[in-house]
This record gives sequence, structure tokens and C-alpha cells, in this order.
Amino acid sequence: MYRPLPTICRRSFSMSRLSNSSFPVNAGLEVEEASPHVYHVRLNRPDRRNTFTMELWKAMKTTFDALAEEPKCRSIVLSGNGKSFCAGIDLQQGMGEMIKMLTNNDIEVGRKGRILRRMITTCQDGFTAIEVCPKPVIAAIHSHCVGAGVDLITACDIRYASSDAVFSIREVEIGMTADVGTLNRLQKIVGNDSWTRELAYTAKDIGADEALKFGLISRVFNTRDDAVEGALALAKIIAEKSPIGIQGTKEVLNHARDHSIQESLDFVKTWNMSQLQSTDLRDGAMAAISKQKAVFEDV
Repeated sequence: MYRPLPTICRRSFSMSRLSNSSFPVNAGLEVEEASPHVYHVRLNRPDRRNTFTMELWKAMKTTFDALAEEPKCRSIVLSGNGKSFCAGIDLQQGMGEMIKMLTNNDIEVGRKGRILRRMITTCQDGFTAIEVCPKPVIAAIHSHCVGAGVDLITACDIRYASSDAVFSIREVEIGMTADVGTLNRLQKIVGNDSWTRELAYTAKDIGADEALKFGLISRVFNTRDDAVEGALALAKIIAEKSPIGIQGTKEVLNHARDHSIQESLDFVKTWNMSQLQSTDLRDGAMAAISKQKAVFEDV
């Protein structure tokens, strides 16, 4: 049994919509400060089930690059408005530009390949921006999470889901190889090559219980709202910790995933040569000794 996380009293903090020009407007995203130091990013194409277009991929990178540099931001929740978390690629709008280019006989094959490479890089960069963002990102998933939706959540640090969540790696159904992160990250998340290949080769749907069993998600909630509230509550707990400690922990965990143990041990030694000189260590230690709650400065 999971112990329930504390809930956030939304009335205790006024939701403030960000007006900073670093955040895209009308690009399929909403960004709000949900509570002090906790930012909430919502996919906002509900009429298209939050499917991805090139504009939305570009907006993801712009948004998470900006949040990475925002001193007040310490943790992030990612969710989706409407009936689905994310139903993949928008085949009408998102694929239209690519199909038009591919069927243009005036463009020779080599140059088509270069255009495709740039397009794929744009999509990859949109989700990699989440992975390299120094602030932990918690996905709150509901209903459909397919294709690009799975690519998206595998770039997040932590994944919560409602009981109605459905996951699927759908790319083989439309004649393509998943190229935006799922095949590169899912194995490392779940540690099960056979199960990853089963999903990737069959495009079958799996429910929240199976996703929990194999470690794709870490908690299941009754409803979408419960999953979002749980993610916000966890983000609030993280935001109260030392931002120096949290951001360093994410950096070291990401490094350890892709390197040997010894390489990672050497990396964290070098990291802490500077970071242990932060006032966060002093303030945290003094608060612990005096049995008070530490208050840390923004980074």
C-alpha cells in the first residue's frame, strides 16, 4: 500500500499565469506557478487530444529551457488538459508538412534526408529539454498516452497515472520507428528488455496496473484530478528541499544511468568539490541541529 501524500490547499496560494515572454503563448501549452517554487505545465490542445505538431515540440523546448533558468522554479508538474494526456502525433497537422515534402519530386533524396534529420532533431530536442532541465519533472498521466506521449513521459523524472491511463508505443502502426526517445529511454527506466520489445513490436495497449508492475510509473490514482494533485503535492515536497542538493542529485542520477559506477563516482566527487561549499549545506545542517525547517535561497 502506498502512503498518501499530503494534498495541496489551492486556496492558500493564488495561481498566477506567467506573462514572461520566454514562455510560448497559444502554442499548445499552459504554464502556471501552482504554489511557491512549483510550476505546472499543461498540454493544451484538448480538441486534438494533445497531439503533437512541430510548433508544440518547439514550444516544449522553449518552455523547459526557460524553466531551467528560472530561479523561482524548483520542481515541475506536467499534465494534459482534456480527455487525453497525449494521443501521439497530430497526423493531420503534424505530419502534413513532412508528407508534402516527401511527395515533392523537385527535392532530391539527399536533401529530403537532411530536411527529415532537422525535423527529427527538433522533435528530440523538445523532449530532451525535459531530461536536461535541472529541476525534477513529474508527469501526471491520464487516459491516452500513446506514441509521442510515451516518448514524452520517458524524459520525465517521475511518472504518476490515473487508473484509466492507457500506454502504447504506436509508431510501427504507421510505418515508422519511434525516434523521439522511447526506444532509447524506456529500457533504462524499466530494466526489462523483453517487455520493452514486446510493446515496441506489437503496438499493444497496456493499462496503468501493468505499467506500475513493470516500473514505468510509480503510483496509480483513482482519477485524473487525483493524479495531478498527487504530483503537485510531491512537487511541493521536492521544492522545499535544497535546490542545490536537488539539482545536483538529478545531474548525478542522469550521469550514473549512462556511465559505469566508477565513472559516476568520479563525477560526483568533482561535482561536490564545488557544491559542498554552498551555503545550503550550512543552513541545512544548522536547521537540523536546531530542529527547525531550513529555508533555502533560490538558485
